[in-house]
Parts: sequence; structure tokens; C-alpha cells
Amino acid sequence: MRILLTAALLAGSASAATYGPQLEGFNYPHPVQKYSFTSQGVPLEMAYMDVAPTAAANGKTAVLLHGKNFCGATWDQTITELTKAGYRVVAPDQIGFCASSKPEHYQYTFQQLAANTDALLKNIGIKQAIFIGHSTGGMLATRYALMYPDAVARLVLVNPIGLEDWKALGVPGPSVDQWYAREQKLSADSVRAYERATYYGGTWKPEYEKWVDMLAGLNAGPGHKLVAWNSALIYDMIFTQPVVYEFPLLKVPTTLLIGDADTTAIAKDVAPPEVKARIGHYNVLGKETVKKIPGARLVEFKGMGHAPQMEDPVAFHRTLLEELNR
Repeated sequence: MRILLTAALLAGSASAATYGPQLEGFNYPHPVQKYSFTSQGVPLEMAYMDVAPTAAANGKTAVLLHGKNFCGATWDQTITELTKAGYRVVAPDQIGFCASSKPEHYQYTFQQLAANTDALLKNIGIKQAIFIGHSTGGMLATRYALMYPDAVARLVLVNPIGLEDWKALGVPGPSVDQWYAREQKLSADSVRAYERATYYGGTWKPEYEKWVDMLAGLNAGPGHKLVAWNSALIYDMIFTQPVVYEFPLLKVPTTLLIGDADTTAIAKDVAPPEVKARIGHYNVLGKETVKKIPGARLVEFKGMGHAPQMEDPVAFHRTLLEELNR
């Protein structure tokens, strides 16, 4: 049952948790391991959960790639359902996010994040996997599949962003300094308001509060400025590195799982009204995108927003498992 805005605000206003720069103090649903490596001359730690199947193993591995306002931990319910179905599940936090390192200087590219992910998977003995990418993780999963097609058994994109090139459509791109200023102002109220309006069509559920607390607590903690700086660099990467032009080059079996009420579009709040009106329409973008990807399939969740795996976990995971069994 959907909860009205007033109740959600009352429930969330009491939260004032703070977490360390690598989300120290926040409870993950499974043990977190760290992959240590050097990238761009900097020693880094990439956090990840590697969860064994809880039922008879089917010999397959699913790699879950989180979105910009999400973490490996937000895949909690998906991990449960996949491990019950016999999958080994690996859910990393990308560099710059959550329990992973926040370097002072790093050139963020989707190529770099894909290479980091590939190095992690090789380190733990995974040569091929199913890749499930949500939101920004969909952009990363697409880049990974373009770079390492033999390592991808199947690609599942859950409300990926990057289905359109916002800059080419007229959205004025914020500078890194402007992103940094915006990110330093992030609070639980601003996160909740953005997600309620953009992800969930103006509705809210109490279970979403945990993820508001996660983001706001990370940003309010002792690593506040470093967290905000990495977030700014990541937003710049998302805005300036579209994957939409390369969808026809994908050579792996691909499924789009799209909540068709999603309205996500990066920096749309600074776009002119006439530009804002024509971006972020997933009821159109899903249908356009499936035509660009050779042999792709589209499954739409009517009336759902940006995170159908959280909005209706039962329907989403039933559909996901059906697609993986095709």
C-alpha cells in the first residue's frame, strides 16, 4: 500500500544518522569484502558482497551494478531472490560510492569503472556472468558489455539512465564546481523530495527511508567534502559520456525492464521548460531503446517508477527470473 507524503515526512524527519566516508556504521545485508588495487596511481578499495546460492547452485553468477543514488546494499531483495534461485551474486560498490574509496583526484569514466569491475571479477575467479544494471549501473553495464562481450552471458537493464543525450537535447550541463556546490547541500529532505517526485510519482513507502538515511548519513559524515566532490565528478561523467549512440553495437542478449512512469533525466531541473517537457519519458524511451539493441526484449511495469525492484519486489523478481530462464 502506498503511503501519503505527510506520513513519510514525519517518519523520516527524526533520522539524523551519520556514516564514515566509506559508509562505516551502515549495516549491509551480507558481509562486505574489499578488493585492493591501484588505479590512476592511487591505492583504492572496492567494496563488494559475494553471496553464495542458498538453494541448489545452478552454476551461474549474477553481477549487480547499482545506480547513482543507490549502493550494493540497495540490491538486498534482489540478492535474496537470485540466491534462492541458485545464483551466486556479486554486488560491488563502484569507486566513489558507498563503502568504496573516495579518491581526492580521479578521472571518472565508464571505461574506468568497467575495467575496475572486470579486475574485481577476475580476482574472485569469475570469467562470465549475467550483468544486471540499474539506473547509472545500466550505463556502466552497457559499457562493460561493449568492452568485454565474451564476459557477459546476458545483459539486463533496469530503468537505465542514458537512454537519451540530455546535452544534445538542450540541457545546459552544470560544471563540476556547480555539481560540487549542489552536492554539498544534500540532505535527507532533499533526497526524499527528489526521489519521491522523480522515482515514485509523488508517493512514498516507509521502507524507502533506509536508503534516504544511507545517502544523507554518508553526506553528513566526517567525509562530507570528499563524498560531495566524488559525487560531483560522477555526475559530470554521467552527463558527458552518453552510451545511447552505441546501443546498436551490443552483441549480447539484452532485456530492458522498465518502470514506464519513471521521469529521471540528469540536470532536468536546470533545463529550460520546453526542454524539461520533452526529456525523461520512460514510457517512450523504453520502446525507442529496444529497437536500437539487436534482438533485445522489453518488459514494461505499468505505472511504476525508477526502481521497480523496490517499488514492487514480488512482480519485479518474478519477471526477472522469468527473463533469466528464457
